[in-house]
Amino acid sequence: MDLLASLLRMMPDAIAQGLIWGIMALGVYITYKVLDYSDLTVDGSICTGGAVAALLILNGVPMVFAMLAAFVAGALAGLITALLHTKMGIPPILSGILTQLALYSINLRIMGKAMLAVSVDKFPLLVSVRDQTGACIVGFIFVVIIIAVLYWFFGTELGCAIRATGANPNMSRAQGINDSTMKLLGLVLGNGLVGISGALYTQYLGSVTVNMGRGAIVIGLAAVIIGDVLFGKIFKNFALKLFSVVLGAIIYYMVTAFVIRLGLNTDDLKLFSAAFVAIALFIPYFRSKHQIKAAKGGSGKNA
Repeated sequence: MDLLASLLRMMPDAIAQGLIWGIMALGVYITYKVLDYSDLTVDGSICTGGAVAALLILNGVPMVFAMLAAFVAGALAGLITALLHTKMGIPPILSGILTQLALYSINLRIMGKAMLAVSVDKFPLLVSVRDQTGACIVGFIFVVIIIAVLYWFFGTELGCAIRATGANPNMSRAQGINDSTMKLLGLVLGNGLVGISGALYTQYLGSVTVNMGRGAIVIGLAAVIIGDVLFGKIFKNFALKLFSVVLGAIIYYMVTAFVIRLGLNTDDLKLFSAAFVAIALFIPYFRSKHQIKAAKGGSGKNA
C-alpha cells in the first residue's frame, strides 16, 4: 500500500514532465519519423531554448516573447544542422553532432555561467514544480495546440512535400520537390519545438544548466518508439500518431518514476534509459522477424 500511495504521489510530476518532454519528442518525431533524418541536435537545442527563455525572463521580457524567442533559438540550431548537411555535404548524424558540440559553448555564452535560476516567486512562470497539477494543465494545452498546428501544417502542400521527402527522396525530386529545402524546413520546425520544450522545462525546474539537454535524444526516441509500439496499430490518423508520441513520453516518465521508487540509483538513470530504448527499438524488429517466419511457415504449408 505504501508503494502504491508513493507512486500515486509521483504521478503528477511524471505526467507534467512527460507532457513537457513530449513536446520535445514531437520535434524528434518530425526529424526521425517524418523526415527520416537522424538528428542529434536536440541535446543542445533544448538547452538553447531554455537558456534564451531564462535570460529574457530574468530581464523582464513578457512571457509570450520569451517563448517565441526560445522557438526561434531552437529553429536556428536546426538551421545550422541543415546547412551543414545540405550545403557542405556532411552526413546527418555528424552534422547534428557538430551543431550539438558548438551549442555547448553557445549556450554558455548566452547564459554567462553554467546555470541560470528563474524563481516562480519573482516571475510569472507558465509552469512550476510547486504546482504540478497546473503544470499538467498548461502542458496539455501546449500539446493540443502544437498537435493541431502540426496536423494543419502537414496537410498543406508544403507539409506534404516534407513528408514526401522523408518517405522517398528520389521520387520527391522526380516530382520537382527541392529535398534540401524540405530537410531544412523539417529540421528548423523540429528543433523549434525542442526549443519550446526547453523553455517550459526550465520554468518547471526553476533553472537551466548547460548540461540540461544531455541525453535528450534518448528520451525523445523512447517516446517515439513507445508510442509507435503501443499505439501504432490503433492510431492511424496523423494527429493521433502525434499524440501517441506524447503518450510515449508520459509512459516513459511513469516507468522511470516506478523504477526509482523501487530503489534504482539515480546515477543509473542514463543506463536505464539506454536499456529501455534498446528494448523498445528491438520490439518492432522482433515483431517483423516473427511475422516473416510465420509467413514463410504458412506458405510452406500451403505448398
